[in-house]
Amino acid sequence: MKIKEIIVVEGRDDTTKVQLAVDADTIETNGSAINKETLARIRHAKEKRGVIIFTDPDYPGERIRHIVDQAVPGCKHAFLTRDQAKAKNPKNKSLGIEHASIETIRHALKEVYELADIRESEIQKADLIEHGLIGGPEASVRREKLGELLQIGHTNGKQLLKRLTQFQITKTQFEQAIKAIQQEENDA
Repeated sequence: MKIKEIIVVEGRDDTTKVQLAVDADTIETNGSAINKETLARIRHAKEKRGVIIFTDPDYPGERIRHIVDQAVPGCKHAFLTRDQAKAKNPKNKSLGIEHASIETIRHALKEVYELADIRESEIQKADLIEHGLIGGPEASVRREKLGELLQIGHTNGKQLLKRLTQFQITKTQFEQAIKAIQQEENDA
């Protein structure tokens, strides 16, 4: 699988794993202290070939995603869930792209999203409350499952509506994912 866009990752281990999964070029941010030169390289890459931001599903990864997205608008986004990015050794608590399977990485890079200019969404905050995604005891678990099903990453309650809107998730897609979550909960 050849990827036209340049993939922004956090470090050398991520580059190694991504290049095992797909034929692609990467730019490494080397952590969340992204310097101006790296942002300039990403901006240039975006103009020439396009960019996919593919960071770890943890706080530093989300911070890097936000910094790059603010500095270089119009990038595409690929996500892994926390479970997909867990180290296989139970003693190792780290999360990262380098721990994901080749197939999981390929799938994430096929399910890339482009952020849209924020517009009005069909999905409202009332829908999130109604379906137990904010304010309830199981809200975090439900948001995690929703992010996995819709391939938009894990969010907190405040970020969820914004992310659904940015990735142009339709009310139909949202409702189908909610039905799948409810079915899973009923089967448990």
